[in-house]
Amino acid sequence: MSDSDYDFVIIGGGSAGYAAASVGARLGLRTVVIEGGAEVGGLCILRGCMPSKTLLESAHRADSIRRASEFGLRGEYHGPDPVAIRDRKRRLIAEFAGYRKEQLESGRFEFIRGLARFTDANTVAIAGMDGSSRELRGRTFLIATGSQINWVDVPGLKETGCLTSDDVLDADYIPKSVIVLGGGAIAVELATYYHGIGSKVALVQRGAHLVKEMDLDVSESLSSSFAAQGIQVFTGTELHHVEKTATGKRVCLRQLGLDLALDADEIVYALGRRPCTESLDLGKAGVKASPRGTILVSAEQQSSVPHIFAAGDACGPYEVVHIAIQQAELATRNAAKLVKSSGEKLESMDYALKLFAVFSHPEAASVGLTAREAAEMELTFIEACYPFSDHGKSMVRGETAGFVKLIADSATRRIIGGAVIGPNAAELIHEISVAIYFKATAGQLATVPHYHPTLSEIWTYPAEALAEA
Repeated sequence: MSDSDYDFVIIGGGSAGYAAASVGARLGLRTVVIEGGAEVGGLCILRGCMPSKTLLESAHRADSIRRASEFGLRGEYHGPDPVAIRDRKRRLIAEFAGYRKEQLESGRFEFIRGLARFTDANTVAIAGMDGSSRELRGRTFLIATGSQINWVDVPGLKETGCLTSDDVLDADYIPKSVIVLGGGAIAVELATYYHGIGSKVALVQRGAHLVKEMDLDVSESLSSSFAAQGIQVFTGTELHHVEKTATGKRVCLRQLGLDLALDADEIVYALGRRPCTESLDLGKAGVKASPRGTILVSAEQQSSVPHIFAAGDACGPYEVVHIAIQQAELATRNAAKLVKSSGEKLESMDYALKLFAVFSHPEAASVGLTAREAAEMELTFIEACYPFSDHGKSMVRGETAGFVKLIADSATRRIIGGAVIGPNAAELIHEISVAIYFKATAGQLATVPHYHPTLSEIWTYPAEALAEA
């Protein structure tokens, strides 16, 4: 093996890439990570999970101040300091990114700063960030290059201008009013942020309901909660065009046969993301991808070229960081089996415990199967819900919107899915994740002691209902 030959070549140094490199080094593979971004850290740290939740925390605090009188307190909200919000975000993200950079440069594997592209199925050419160029060969590869803004053609949008989710995360001003285009997780979190900080918000979704990953009852609860807060929600729309006005910007759309015009100071674009794979020259390696650039992979995370794996947003099907890490670690273990010609059976991804969360207000989260997915699989199941409006701890907290839901197999009562929309949903859902992992029945969950009064004890009510059904 020459200096330019590696057992395992990872393209992308984000959360999935770093996780893969750590496992590869531990398994004794000669590993290299190639990162071509202007900054080191990956999407989650730089432009995704961490910066967005940092901004949302400011919005939540602002909302608490405005609601102080509900709790017998005197408080007055004087508005945001956008520069201070941005600077706090920059400081925290710099710390997270700096730590990731240290991890990548730890010496356990090689780390190269540059843009990689395939020249054949075993070779990549690297254009170094320092102007250098080199080629290296690998026995196995992992593509973990993340995603980028997916631009949908909306007439007039380019000329009118807008903020993307990336722009919002580093903005030094807060518009008095915004129109958010989109209805996915990013869009509803941006709507929550702007509303919480004090802006007037309208949310425009082309689909029939918000956050398509969730069941319809969860989505409808989110929409109604938004409306109760004063966020305008428009679903089932057709975007006609965007234009400038004398005082701001206008979105023209059609909904239920009616033509509508929405005016605001700013438009926020959140119509999805797509894989960052177009610069990789996948065709030269024989790797097949969809028209939008999604690498087609098997359950073993193998592409159409068996020694080239993919993980995370580059291949989907779920664009969440913990699944990207799971995929990357599994792919690495499978790559090691190929390198060592062990003859062992390759591992397959199991999404039975897939978690999903939206950090809106109220939060929404799910694990396992949704009712829609269970029906599509022709499973026989039962479900039960319980509202936060009838739950002591949520009433004390003044957070009564939403409900919890459990889904169980009709015959065995084994829990196969759960959802929650309401306070601390992203935390509460993990109890059901554990229950599904250990194949617990609804009756078993109902008998687990829960401290009173807590938010967590709300799960016992739908569990009891399913156990007795």
